[in-house]
Amino acid sequence: MARPIWSGSLSFGLLNIPVSLMSGERRTDISFRMLDSRDKKPIRFERVNADTGEEVPWKDIVKAFEYDKGSYVVIEKEDIASAAPESHESVDVEAFIDAGTIGTRFYEKPYILVPGKKAEKGYVLLRETLKKTGKIGIARVVIRTREYLCAVMPEDDALVLMLLRYPQELVDPADYKLPTGAASSYRIADKEFKMATQLIESMSAEWAPDDYHDEFRERLSDIIKKRIKAKGATAKVPDEPAHREDAATNVVDFVALLQKSLKDNTRTPAGGSDKVPTKKTATRKAAKKATKKTAKSTKAAKKTTRKAS
Repeated sequence: MARPIWSGSLSFGLLNIPVSLMSGERRTDISFRMLDSRDKKPIRFERVNADTGEEVPWKDIVKAFEYDKGSYVVIEKEDIASAAPESHESVDVEAFIDAGTIGTRFYEKPYILVPGKKAEKGYVLLRETLKKTGKIGIARVVIRTREYLCAVMPEDDALVLMLLRYPQELVDPADYKLPTGAASSYRIADKEFKMATQLIESMSAEWAPDDYHDEFRERLSDIIKKRIKAKGATAKVPDEPAHREDAATNVVDFVALLQKSLKDNTRTPAGGSDKVPTKKTATRKAAKKATKKTAKSTKAAKKTTRKAS
């Protein structure tokens, strides 16, 4: 089984639910090594000084920021450590907002929150309450050394943690030349709208993700298997590391904590500190999303050629 990225807690108000943060995606890309075509030996990339051409050992490499063309300022490890957030295993929910108010471009990477031992009640309580209210939690989480903005949302039996992009990471569509104004400005006739609507309706289907496959990867995998078999080679798959069990937790009086959280309008900070920061509030109006429908179609995979310089 997969290892948890960390085991800690999901906190909102005064409730702390022990959870493990697990990866929510699986990489299926086929990776390649670059070889010397003359003897089929791997190519090694070395770290060399741009001026002398000499190889630079890792111990002599430092990080620097190029603030002007050819001008650098060296950043020490202590500088990076002082800027990094306090490393704690906690998902701190700061506000609950309507599920339809976050634009799709903000979503970046999925994780799955798995309840710890004896934490199922709190987990299910939050999951079902989010489903009933149509809300999602906006939180902060530290993964390794970086703090991320994230959304906690229910999906079937799971609580999914989705990393969010900050607004400054998104390109404003207005930066590009896009067609603006009413459709009438582009001389689109009613008949064209009608035909386009009919076409979309005729191609409409229920979203069935299992119907879609990475056809290019499948075909390339078949080719690789044939090459391996032809050369009499074998492929070994390493064993997955063992799953680490979570520590046992105590039974919690959820009603009392919920009542106190509502009364105090506070949340427990990470690490169990006595200091309680002010809870941020969300004031956006609810906007219901229409159910997405997609068209089933078969696309021919494009051949990809990698060139080594």
